[in-house]
Amino acid sequence: MTYRLTSRLRRIAAVAIFALAGPPAALASFPDKPVKLVVPYTPGGSADQLSRMLAEGLSRDLGQPVVVENKPGANTMIAATQVARSAPDGYTLLLASNASMVLNPMLYRRIAYDAARDFRVLGIAAELPLVVVANNEVPAATLAEFVGYAKARPGKLNYASVGIGNPLQLATELLKSRTGMDVAHIPYNGSAPALTSLMGNDTQLMVDVISTSLPLVRERKIKALAVTTSERLAVLPDVPTVAESGFPGFRAATWFGVAVPGAVPRAEAQRLRAAVDKVLKDPAFRGRFEPLGLVIQAPRSQADVDAYVEEDRQRWSAVIKANAIKLD
Repeated sequence: MTYRLTSRLRRIAAVAIFALAGPPAALASFPDKPVKLVVPYTPGGSADQLSRMLAEGLSRDLGQPVVVENKPGANTMIAATQVARSAPDGYTLLLASNASMVLNPMLYRRIAYDAARDFRVLGIAAELPLVVVANNEVPAATLAEFVGYAKARPGKLNYASVGIGNPLQLATELLKSRTGMDVAHIPYNGSAPALTSLMGNDTQLMVDVISTSLPLVRERKIKALAVTTSERLAVLPDVPTVAESGFPGFRAATWFGVAVPGAVPRAEAQRLRAAVDKVLKDPAFRGRFEPLGLVIQAPRSQADVDAYVEEDRQRWSAVIKANAIKLD
């Protein structure tokens, strides 16, 4: 009897010790090798710069190198497809964006991944605000004045974009629907020719990312009418929001975040999310990008990240459907 009781107590003690010891060593040591951050853009741009500073911060917190791999092409789909098909072990990350997670699945009939099924967005790192800019010859100092000017000339004004289905074109179509303007779309192959057309008055309006238009606004080569964020931007403090300009509720921005394959185990995903959140709280990280117009985001819970992506999906779905935009 005494022997049986002693054996039972030993088994109970062993279970208790195992429970107190925490997770298995393999999980506790994650990551134990370098992590790869796949970036769907060419080196040198704002997205690439963001990814490299993000990788540096993640490396410090995770205790392993985080290597940036640039995989541009197919409107971010080459990189996204690569990560979606990678081993779901937490060692391959994607610099996600609303192009890869929201827009491409709605714009392309043939796409090799399912954004909702194949990915988990761990965090929203930065929003890239947009600014409504106009040619200097247009007699309008505010967005409301431009809308009035355009309504008096339906179909006679043009707006520039960097291509059909690009977030900048979609943002302009959203602005048109909210304001009632009838302005024709002229697509260009990149920001440089689009802005050249705006300065030359071939086009009169453009919704552009703040980082490319800001130097021209400061040099007074074009004029900023409004920003598309919910609040004014520190880099353009005197420029009102679209909502302030008489169109309440308007908001549009592109964003960048960090995503992993959807099947990555919860524990590894939580470890990575904690590392991303720590980088976002770093004042040096915020200070590096906010002067460029990027709005570094505060950490969000997974539920709030999911809600953010879904809200973005609903916003652009309405625009794409209303304009019957498809890219293949």
